[in-house]
Amino acid sequence: MRIEAVRGDITDQDVDVVVNAANSSLLGGGGVDGAIHAAAGPGLLAACRELRRTRLPDGLPPGHAVATDGFALPARWVVHTVGPNWHAGERDLPMLAACFLSSLEVAVGLGARSIAFPAVSAGVYGWDTRVVAQTAVRAVRTWSSSTAQDDGGIELVRFVLFSPAVLAEFEAALA
Repeated sequence: MRIEAVRGDITDQDVDVVVNAANSSLLGGGGVDGAIHAAAGPGLLAACRELRRTRLPDGLPPGHAVATDGFALPARWVVHTVGPNWHAGERDLPMLAACFLSSLEVAVGLGARSIAFPAVSAGVYGWDTRVVAQTAVRAVRTWSSSTAQDDGGIELVRFVLFSPAVLAEFEAALA
């Protein structure tokens, strides 16, 4: 499995899955969440409303993940995960790691071979970008080493970062 970090826009990634740093309502927001909802079009919001109506009436808890179609995105699917909010006192590293791990598991369940992650919880949720980068890379590497990749699983994990400073933290974590 190849793991890379690039500077770019997660909404234009040619991968099977893009991961949305969602809020628990799944109904859109700012940052990555707002950008993905805007780029995917109204079908994404409708799909998220249906998830809330049927499977997740109380919202998606932090550390969990759920999939929808990608709609107008180049990616076939969007996997939504809710990161812990540092400002709200959610400072549990295993919960942050769970965002990446659960997203990978959902992606494998969809049959995906490539996935693009943002820096979950590093934006408005206030986590230090170095901690997010180290936790994300460690989680993906641990998952990769404990998962048989011979069965056509995930071949590419791409961290897509919007700013040079966040990209530098992910590159350092990968080094």
